[in-house]
Amino acid sequence: MKLRREFRNFKRIVIKVGSSSIVHATGRPNLYQIESLVRQLADLYNQGREVILVTSGAVGTGAGKLGLAERPKTIPQKQAAAAVGQGILMHAYEKYFAEYGVTVGQVLLTREDFSDRHRFLNARNTLNTLFQFKVIPVINENDTVAVDEIKLGDNDSLSALVAGLVDAEILILLSDIDGLFTADPRIDPEARLIKNVTELNSDIESLAGGVGSKLGTGGMATKLQAARIAMHSGVVTVLASAEDKDIVKRVIGGEESGTVFWPLTNKLENKKRWIAYGSALCGKIIVDEGAARALTEQGKSLLPSGITGIEGVFEMGNTVSIVDCAGREIGRGITYYSSEEVKKIKGRQTSEVVRVLGYKDYDEVVHRNNLVIDL
Repeated sequence: MKLRREFRNFKRIVIKVGSSSIVHATGRPNLYQIESLVRQLADLYNQGREVILVTSGAVGTGAGKLGLAERPKTIPQKQAAAAVGQGILMHAYEKYFAEYGVTVGQVLLTREDFSDRHRFLNARNTLNTLFQFKVIPVINENDTVAVDEIKLGDNDSLSALVAGLVDAEILILLSDIDGLFTADPRIDPEARLIKNVTELNSDIESLAGGVGSKLGTGGMATKLQAARIAMHSGVVTVLASAEDKDIVKRVIGGEESGTVFWPLTNKLENKKRWIAYGSALCGKIIVDEGAARALTEQGKSLLPSGITGIEGVFEMGNTVSIVDCAGREIGRGITYYSSEEVKKIKGRQTSEVVRVLGYKDYDEVVHRNNLVIDL
């Protein structure tokens, strides 16, 4: 089947731009790139499309303003740099968008805005209301308050979560690379651009390298993770170079630029998508080979008898990672029992749960309806 890049009629578009594309190595804003990006997005806006910009660069810009030679490493330093850089960055966006008569609104998000259902819905309502007012939302992670427990980690994943949040049709990841290659093109002259990806298998994942620029947090691994989230959300993802002239216009026009990650046919329903990518992981449940097969091949729920161990502390209703005896994650799910309860009933038959705990609310530790396999 030929994959056709028919994106011209897409109405809701999310564009993510990386630090290296809009911030010079000196830490100063790349005004030429910012202006070029804004012009393209303003043109999409003028066509009647709904556009969201997810931007990196606040920490990098702030680091430059503070005279730091490289990206800050401690949370307080990152927060300080972000507090300085976010204002500089938004000022630049507001200035350039205003020249095209476009109003922008700043939206800062953290992991909790996706993991908490009420905040998730509030964020979606806010973005939809901005669309109604013909405003382009400019989104960044709220680095000024985020700590390790609530950080999304990179704006690639943030952009994919946002694309799913607003039911976007396409996510365009703009970076300093032309797409996904068979090898690192900066090292291997034989490296070839992979134009289409329909499945994120182990061969594709093996192509991911390390972190990109000294001012960024992303690399190919984070872009593949973003693509995975978007593919499960029914969103087309395109990875392309921000330096290519009119790249956004060309991608929407259907030109064969960059790498397209096509949505999966078995799109995750909203609840399972939230379990897989929105909710915060609170621990791990380790299962034996029999349970792993039952979960991955037979569509079963997770019973106490197949559990060999746990890691972390979690409560009933928390999301946990389910790993096999080799340490490979095979799924994520919402647990019916706390970590203390699972410790007591692991390896037991369901008929023994009442005797061990003194009660039994559920036969399953994780029910199939609250379980996502093969992320």
